[in-house]
Amino acid sequence: MPEFLNAGETALVVEFGKTVDPRLHDEVLALDAALAAASVDGVVETVPTYRSLMVHYDPRKLDREALAERIETLLERSDKPALTPAKRSVPVCYEPPYAEDLPALAQALGIDEARVVALFGAATYRLYMYGFLPGFAYLGKLPKELEIPRRATPRPPVPPGAILVVGEQVVIAGVAMQTGWYMIGRTPLRLFDLERDPPFSFAVGDEVTFEPIAAADFA
Repeated sequence: MPEFLNAGETALVVEFGKTVDPRLHDEVLALDAALAAASVDGVVETVPTYRSLMVHYDPRKLDREALAERIETLLERSDKPALTPAKRSVPVCYEPPYAEDLPALAQALGIDEARVVALFGAATYRLYMYGFLPGFAYLGKLPKELEIPRRATPRPPVPPGAILVVGEQVVIAGVAMQTGWYMIGRTPLRLFDLERDPPFSFAVGDEVTFEPIAAADFA
């Protein structure tokens, strides 16, 4: 049984483990789907992460104990919603000026830039969560050969659509920001747009691949 953690007076975190593991994430997504299907009165919003589900609730309609009991009941059910992740393809330009840190990354790893692009593009990534800043899509896992520590000092701000890597993680930037991650390419897709409904193009749990495009195609 997962652990229940209070997050202030209006949110409950259901934590399934301590590691980044697709099996734990499947449990997170299954509970998220079950709560959505149950339409529990008083549940305001759910936020899936790598290994936990945060459930925001209205304490005027639903107290913490009743919510925890309802979640426990959903967890014990055998007829949990089936997970069918969508498959998404993201076009990425790895040419100048859209891959500012690709040369530095390749040099640090001791491999050539073409090898970096080939390894990165051959993998399929799971969209684990949105977080940190609006529209920031966190994916994993990066191929072992491409893992690299965070920069000692942050680099200048990256634009929306920047493809960032560090450690075993990949991020598609939703907004411009300064970062200690490496920008290896950029996508012309707007994965986050407040004028859309929903504002996110992809859903947590989607399987994502990256397809190379030329600078002319990006433009």
